[in-house]
Amino acid sequence: MTAQRIGFLYWPSTRALTLALAEEALRVAQKVHPEVTYELLFLQAEPPVPGGWQLPGEAWNGRLEGCQKLFLLADEPPSALAPALATALKQTVRAGCLVGGLSAGVYPLAQLGLLDGYRAAVHWRWQDDFAERFPKVIATSHLFDWDRDRMTACGGLSVLDLLLAVLARDHGAELAGAVSEELVVERIREGGERQRIPLQNRLGSSHPKLTQAVLLMEANIEEPLTTDEIAQHVCVSRRQLERIFKQYLNRVPSQYYLELRLNKARQMLMQTSKSIIQIGLSCGFSSGPHFSSAYRNFFGATPREDRNQRRSSSPFELSSVPAERG
Repeated sequence: MTAQRIGFLYWPSTRALTLALAEEALRVAQKVHPEVTYELLFLQAEPPVPGGWQLPGEAWNGRLEGCQKLFLLADEPPSALAPALATALKQTVRAGCLVGGLSAGVYPLAQLGLLDGYRAAVHWRWQDDFAERFPKVIATSHLFDWDRDRMTACGGLSVLDLLLAVLARDHGAELAGAVSEELVVERIREGGERQRIPLQNRLGSSHPKLTQAVLLMEANIEEPLTTDEIAQHVCVSRRQLERIFKQYLNRVPSQYYLELRLNKARQMLMQTSKSIIQIGLSCGFSSGPHFSSAYRNFFGATPREDRNQRRSSSPFELSSVPAERG
């Protein structure tokens, strides 16, 4: 049987775990099913960072031909794409290669327009930025998406989930199951499952009223509910709700709600080009001064100071968030 050639094109930000999860699934498949054969190709999209962890592979030499599948890997969004590499990727896709983006590897695909009109699983950390920069892509919060001839995984263990789905489609569910057993994977997750950690795990509590209350807060960021309204929705008294929050989160509901909105605002400040007043209003603050004062009290800097400081310290944020006027 002719070996299927699968390429991994990675950027310097790629963590060893991201590449290892994808590679190990394919290597174990060959181990448990000898008739399954792969030729794995590892290519560096850019020169490695001096002194950094050296992943296996060789420098990209200007060609990408011959791969049946090609995965792009990065764990931070690459700031730019070399013109020669962009041309080679487009030619590879036109030749019928199945392409995928793992973790921040979705960014180069989106920059080239290769995800326009496709579903793409985007890590929750980059959802706002990605949606603003690439409005033609259907960004999802799924673990992974396989939409026609495009594959994307949000990162972390979802990379393994996607590769198990590849094995199941190429060679049958029995092989994918055998690989998952060999890797001691508890269960094979479906791509459409949501990527965020279950709320009760994040809160460290299984109290149903607390979970309901926080879900209500997360669903009502732009127009915050009052503590009385939240208590009414979850069918407890205001005093009882405050006792639950104090017991499990060591803060009253209004304080937790404010922190939730401020953290959402900070994420938007760093990942979008929306104005400070737009972000404040979308996170439930009635005016610019109100937003700025609450933000400074919590983070120790005004929204403008915080955004400017992050821009100056991060090449990615500097290139992706235009300077704000006024």
